[in-house]
Amino acid sequence: MLWTLLLYLGFFALLSIQDQQGGPQTVSYTEFKTQVRDNNVAEIFSRGQSIEGNLRHERPLPGAEGSTYRQFVTERPAFADDNLLGQLEENNVTVRATPVTQERGVLANLLISVAPIALLVLFYLWLFKRQSGMFGTGGLGAGKKFQPVDSEKIRVTFQDVAGIDEVEAEISEVVDFLKDPQKYQAIGAKPPKGVLLSGPPGTGKTLLARATAGEAGVPFFHASSSEFIEMIVGVGASRVRELFQAARNMAPSIIFLDEIDAIGRKRGGSLAVGGHDEREQTLNQILTEMDGFSSSEGVVVLAATNRPDVLDPALLRPGRFDRSITVHAPDQAGQAQILRVHARNVRLGPDADLDAVSRITPGMTGAELANLVNEAALLAVKRAHTEVTQRDLLDALEKVQLGTVRNVVMPAEERRRTAYHESGHALLGMLEPGADPVRKISIIPRGRALGVTLSTPDTDRYGYDENYLRGRIVGALGGMAAEELVFGVVSTGAESDLQTSTQLARMMVGRWGMSERIGPVQVLPEEGDPRAAGVSEGMLDAVAEEVRTLVDQCYARARMLLGENRWRLESLVEQLLAKETLDEQEAYAVAGLERRPEAAAGAQGAEAGQAQAG
Repeated sequence: MLWTLLLYLGFFALLSIQDQQGGPQTVSYTEFKTQVRDNNVAEIFSRGQSIEGNLRHERPLPGAEGSTYRQFVTERPAFADDNLLGQLEENNVTVRATPVTQERGVLANLLISVAPIALLVLFYLWLFKRQSGMFGTGGLGAGKKFQPVDSEKIRVTFQDVAGIDEVEAEISEVVDFLKDPQKYQAIGAKPPKGVLLSGPPGTGKTLLARATAGEAGVPFFHASSSEFIEMIVGVGASRVRELFQAARNMAPSIIFLDEIDAIGRKRGGSLAVGGHDEREQTLNQILTEMDGFSSSEGVVVLAATNRPDVLDPALLRPGRFDRSITVHAPDQAGQAQILRVHARNVRLGPDADLDAVSRITPGMTGAELANLVNEAALLAVKRAHTEVTQRDLLDALEKVQLGTVRNVVMPAEERRRTAYHESGHALLGMLEPGADPVRKISIIPRGRALGVTLSTPDTDRYGYDENYLRGRIVGALGGMAAEELVFGVVSTGAESDLQTSTQLARMMVGRWGMSERIGPVQVLPEEGDPRAAGVSEGMLDAVAEEVRTLVDQCYARARMLLGENRWRLESLVEQLLAKETLDEQEAYAVAGLERRPEAAAGAQGAEAGQAQAG
């Protein structure tokens, strides 16, 4: 109200100044008589003793240097007894019965003053309408119309989903219900109202939801959770009501809420970010809507999230999201199937072996495998190939896993230090029992690294014992140990290695119970400050000491193994400096070692020497 009043007064003052500058000028009666004698008065209007008029020609305004006037107003003195009318008639001056300059009335002035404010208000109303649908049917911010995704644009079925057969079997029941709900109603079975898909990014959660809609052939409503959060409280809840109402009107149908953790976080917990009323109202509306419709309506809610641990328990209870399906990264067989799906529209050469590629891509998700096939196709085009060859696939895998090759020329001493660093990683990976096989060693700069050593398992493995993890730490510290053994000093290239080894040691001691001193307890939570969970400072100090002891033991073992196999280290360095890259067979042959057929499988590990200080 205050700002509106100030704007009104400001516009009124501007109009008054404009009227004063553009209206008739006040002159003296003497100046008026002078203009009459000079026959320069064209017309006048008199009201009482006030005289208004126009001059035939502009004249300088007395008392205002540089200003002129044509319209004027003056006051005739009451004691004047001159024959003014006679002089005017002699000079053919028009004497009007109406004012020469029409003044605006009070209503006109009011309208002109209010018009800018009205335009400003209309502009803000238009802005609100665009942002939150102000003039919608559901009230403030409820104007967003939810339409199902065009079935012609989906064109995804279960044939396009591979590598997650157990998840596909779970979700197929939803498809069967949507196709034939009477079969379930006849026996009294209630299909799930909601299915929560959780898992790491890129595992195919959104693709699976689209395939469910494409397989069932029903309307598919897709909405991102961030669309419901607005600055104005109540907008998100209103949009949720409209979404569910649109789905009911077109039932049977599917609602897919992507990244539901944006609005489904725990209320009032330590993980909640403040007391965001809009987010909580939106969550409450989703809870109400999912409880409000019956299974006979034929509306199924699918949701995807990367963080199921932060969701509100009320959202996960039976009756809302009845099923929680975890979508894991595919195993080796699943990776081969995914590669074939994405390679269907790619012209492969006769030597392209997707099964062989899948054996060296452990831990890669469906999205990463799709990117691998596309990178290989782009590389084939760049090389002017008519087909994608096995070399294109392997080079694309190197680019995805290790980074793009940098065209830099390293000094000879820098190349030698990098060769020792990477050879230390590789040799310890070959010597440590249960370590992953070494696939490639390179001193070609890639990304931020000056060299890389790639180790991947032969088969999938889902659990890791203490010996394997100790071997991982020993291998990670191999580059630093080799530099100290040969040069007597270490460089900044061990930064990433120290980060990897320290993190593994902290997890072993603080979370996995692999320390006799700490015992089988979990000290370090997945996130947050352990002190908030009641962990004492003394316990944290003990964890830090145990981590330091574990890393020191692994570093001592790394130095011992490299010292005992110094000739193997020198042989690897010599060949690396000559060829810059050694593949699996060459690396084991140069080191004089044979691959252990019983090599245990683990997660993919790539130790990269970081940029080193001069």
